[in-house]
Amino acid sequence: QVHLVEPGGGLVQAGGSLRLSCAASGRTFSSYALGWFRQAPGKEREFVASISRSGGSTGYADSVKGRVTISRDNAKNTMYLQMNSLKPEDTAVYYCAASETYTHSAYSRYYDDWGQGTQVTVSS
Repeated sequence: QVHLVEPGGGLVQAGGSLRLSCAASGRTFSSYALGWFRQAPGKEREFVASISRSGGSTGYADSVKGRVTISRDNAKNTMYLQMNSLKPEDTAVYYCAASETYTHSAYSRYYDDWGQGTQVTVSS
């Protein structure tokens, strides 16, 4: 099991940028495929982006493609989500997730460990 913490988040104006981070502890970070998900009020949790163990493969939801970049630094046990051109509809609680068993995926059921979430609010 890996413990995930997402510092960061916050309030930003539409069109602005924000970088989220996800710090891991407890197990070998590079053994985990990772992902970002988000949940807006009254909506189900949805996939944002994912990254393979080496960082060489990534995936993005269509709603964020071209505006968001996922990356990881295995030496620092940290994953990042750089978000640009933010829109009010990006407002949500953002969660990082880790999977020791599966490859990186857009499906939340393949992830075993989750962070507590961090609020991102984009004002219009």
